[in-house]
Amino acid sequence: MPDSKRMPIKRLPMLPAERALKVIAGRWKAVILYHLFDGPRRLSALKTLMPGITQKVLIQQLREMEEHGLVSREIFAEVPSRVEYSATRLGLSLEPILLALCQWGQHHADELNEADRLADCIIRPRQATHAHMA
Repeated sequence: MPDSKRMPIKRLPMLPAERALKVIAGRWKAVILYHLFDGPRRLSALKTLMPGITQKVLIQQLREMEEHGLVSREIFAEVPSRVEYSATRLGLSLEPILLALCQWGQHHADELNEADRLADCIIRPRQATHAHMA
């Protein structure tokens, strides 16, 4: 039996692809990660960037991603206390995967003649952003 101290609270699937999908599943996880790829953010900043998410769901998604090693939470000893969330090295390693999923989603919509119903990908390689092209 594996070391129970290292087992996540919610058991993850045994198949690697299923495990990966489970860890990033959910409407908001990819969007949250996207906003953390550029650096640490406070809860209020994340909420502002994603007006469609409730604070309860945002906290729940952040906790799940923290449990799965994708996000870290740092509490600063200030008054009032400040909490920042950041993508871990493991979380940052998802950037090319999320970009590939976005591109595949666009391809899928094109193949089914539904491209007009699709939003733009928000996940883009950092080196291709306008800020780095100047």
